Amino acid sequence: MVSFNKVYLMGNLTRDPELRYTSGGNPVCNLGLAVNHRYRTQNNELKEEVCFVTITVWGKQAENCNEYLSKGRAVFLEGRLQQRSWEAEDGQKRTRLEVVAENIQFLPRVAPGTQPNAAAGEHYQGDNPPPESVPPHDDIPF
Repeated sequence: MVSFNKVYLMGNLTRDPELRYTSGGNPVCNLGLAVNHRYRTQNNELKEEVCFVTITVWGKQAENCNEYLSKGRAVFLEGRLQQRSWEAEDGQKRTRLEVVAENIQFLPRVAPGTQPNAAAGEHYQGDNPPPESVPPHDDIPF
């Protein structure tokens, strides 16, 4: 059976990052992300739905997210879906669908009433921390 598991999301953090370490010392960071969807109804009324997504980030990237991100900050990420299962204290089985981030772009802070400039975003992948400032790029595909 052929399968493909890739997710791209852009939204705003709903809370400050939560960094912890596994018993083996591996950093893991949990993020809450709000992703908005705007559409028009048949009556031409503008509606907006919000989807709240749990994001998990591992390794050095988790530590950098904890250091550089905060509630309200916009991010663009690439990752994969993962389902976790566990048994709650009351004995009930629980499951959660979350996104494991593999690549995160920290988008610039935007002053109220202005539009974000995605080309000026901070890009972070792997073990290098994000730069203090990133020059604009003309080759960003979105």
